Order: sequence, then C-alpha cells, then structure tokens
Amino acid sequence: MRPPFDEVGQPSTDNLRGDERRSAAHEPPTATDERFVDCDNMVILFVFLLGIGNFTLHRAVLESGHPLVIQMAWLVNLLGGRGSLALEFALLLAAMLLVAGGHPAWAWAYLGYSALNGLSSWLLLSGRM
Repeated sequence: MRPPFDEVGQPSTDNLRGDERRSAAHEPPTATDERFVDCDNMVILFVFLLGIGNFTLHRAVLESGHPLVIQMAWLVNLLGGRGSLALEFALLLAAMLLVAGGHPAWAWAYLGYSALNGLSSWLLLSGRM
C-alpha cells in the first residue's frame, strides 16, 4: 500500500500534517532565490565594473565635442556640467541596489544597457554617426 501523497516527501519536523504543511510552491514570487546567495558579491562586482566602463565611455563621448553632444547641452550642462554623469550614476546605483537585493536579472539588464552604451559610444567616437 502506498503512503498518502503528503507523506511521500521528507518527513516534517514540525508535526504539521496535510494542508497545514507549508509548500515551497506557495512562496511569494518576490522571495530571494537561494541559488543566488552564494554568488551575489561577484554579480555586484560585475555590475560595478560595467559601471566603470560606462563612466569611461560616457566621459570620452562628452569630451569628444561631437555635434550630438552639443545639441544635448541642456542635459550635459545640468548640475554644473555633471548632469548626464549624475544620471549615469543613478542608473549604476539602482542596478547595484537591485542586484544586492536579490534580483540577479537586473545584472543582465545592466549588461544590455552597457552593450548599447558601448555601441553608441563606438558609433560617435569613430565618426560613423
């Protein structure tokens, strides 16, 4: 005779039976992924290094004197010439906080943003645009 469905898995240590037992399927969707806990520092470092690259590319584009940068003077000159860099910092900070909060998908989003940033910087600095 087979045991009841609730008793097939590991035995519970809290003396709860049947529907009283908490199932992993009922975890809230915002729960931190336990697989991510071991590598979260590495992912945060990866996002930080991507941010350094983004700042470097951003600064190079600002100093290039490209006509597109001159047209965007309202953003570049905001906050004493640091407005666009402040926006870049806000994006990096938000990505790092979200990754540190247990949401590793934001590292992929920031990687995509960095790739687009690198492509656009290459187009502007190489004179293709």
